[in-house]
Amino acid sequence: MTYGEQELIASLRHKDEQAFSYLYDHYSGTLYGVICQIVENTELGNDVLQEAFINIWRHIDSYDETKGRLFTWMLNIARNAAIDKIRSKGNKQTQRQVAIPNNDSLPLSVSPRLDDFGLKKIILKLKDEQRQLIDLSYFQGFTHEQIAKALDIPLGTVKTRIRSALTQLRSLLS
Repeated sequence: MTYGEQELIASLRHKDEQAFSYLYDHYSGTLYGVICQIVENTELGNDVLQEAFINIWRHIDSYDETKGRLFTWMLNIARNAAIDKIRSKGNKQTQRQVAIPNNDSLPLSVSPRLDDFGLKKIILKLKDEQRQLIDLSYFQGFTHEQIAKALDIPLGTVKTRIRSALTQLRSLLS
């Protein structure tokens, strides 16, 4: 069975297990790619993916269609679950002691699985500074504070640029 986004959301809210299986089958690969960019451990990535889908199942009623697409909401849940897992293990980025490069031509580290959705192509349409911040924040898992410190720019500027980049991405995806 194939679902439209609104139909899928409605079915998930009615706790339809077939809709949830469809959701998992169609989105788990992409979410797993994002998670593995952050946790860098396949076994831990599998655990985080499972936790993310449990959270999606439990909290589907809190999804607000007016604030963004279902995929974006799920991506944020998966990303936050991965970051929480790293922090909860006491790592606090200790395994990622790699400094953030202060380079405007930072290569995009988006997982190849994301390209299936054309997201990589769309991200490449952003300005370099926006692309760099989206990459560092969403695909490499750095916090806004870490990015601000590493790039030596104010925290408010990082947040504003990321918000602007997300707005630009939303319009490019429409």
